[in-house]
Amino acid sequence: MNSAWSIRLVRALFFALFVFTGITIALGFQQPAWKGALTGAAVMGLLLALDALFARFTLRDFSHATFGLAIGLFCAWLITRIGVFQLAYFQTLPEGDTMQNVVELLIYASMAFFGVTFALRSDRDQFAFLIPYVRFRRDASEGEPLLLDAGIIVDGRIPEVAQTGFLGGMMVVPRFVLEELRHLSESADSLQSARGRRGLEVMERLRALGGQRLSIHEDPPAAAASRETEDARLVTLARELNARLLTNDTSLAKVARLRGITVLSFQDLSLALQPQFAPGEELQLTLVKPGKDKHQAVGYLPDGTMIVVNQAASFIGQTVDVVISGTLPTSAGRLIFAEMKR
Repeated sequence: MNSAWSIRLVRALFFALFVFTGITIALGFQQPAWKGALTGAAVMGLLLALDALFARFTLRDFSHATFGLAIGLFCAWLITRIGVFQLAYFQTLPEGDTMQNVVELLIYASMAFFGVTFALRSDRDQFAFLIPYVRFRRDASEGEPLLLDAGIIVDGRIPEVAQTGFLGGMMVVPRFVLEELRHLSESADSLQSARGRRGLEVMERLRALGGQRLSIHEDPPAAAASRETEDARLVTLARELNARLLTNDTSLAKVARLRGITVLSFQDLSLALQPQFAPGEELQLTLVKPGKDKHQAVGYLPDGTMIVVNQAASFIGQTVDVVISGTLPTSAGRLIFAEMKR
């Protein structure tokens, strides 16, 4: 159900309830029904005005504020119980009781104010520090959400990886990421259009997966009107949702890690899954093309790892036995060198 439509429905129902209640009370006091209806409508109008003021106030903000209010009131209660009002200053005042009530009210109001403001400025990690087992139980029962960016969706591998069961927790796709995919699919550039259509097809496949939950995160009005870049909005949303970020964008991953966000990457996963070879190990390899040097030939493992074989140019197209001689780390992974087995 559309959230805006449901909110309008709730407002209409409560408006009717307040008007009916006002009419009932007015008739009970022998007053005209229209006065009761007008009073009920006025009260509901006041509530609608307050609702408009609190339009950006989310349920999470409300829970934080309630928790902060409780802490502030508890601190005020402690302050008023340490004997402040037993001081001679309050005892000698001609209106000591009145002054004591005023000061006590100010203490409660001040501590409540600071408790609410401090709580609203705090994030979930700080609350987890105060109540560590709350976050532990949540993570253990349902896992942290997994936030997807447009690049990882267009990549196309995520449905297959999700089916293996390695990706736990709910997958979350922001509305602005879906809009980015839609704009790509409508692009005049055929390559960009194909990327956008593939991304939308991947979303349909993810939605059809039985064991994987997928959620579309609606952008709040403040975020939708923000001038932040999409990468910055992703990082901010990941912090708000306490979510992991799944992306192949190296720059975005670096920024997210600096902000304390857990980042998952298929590129990092593929590099970690590459087989480890020690010098002297033997294997069979099909040589498929020449290497950089004239005497070299190149073959590939089933996972795509490239192996350069020295003195093997004349064996291209054949399957030969080779001996690993060493590895060289590169930006794209590891380059493995081998020699022909004697």
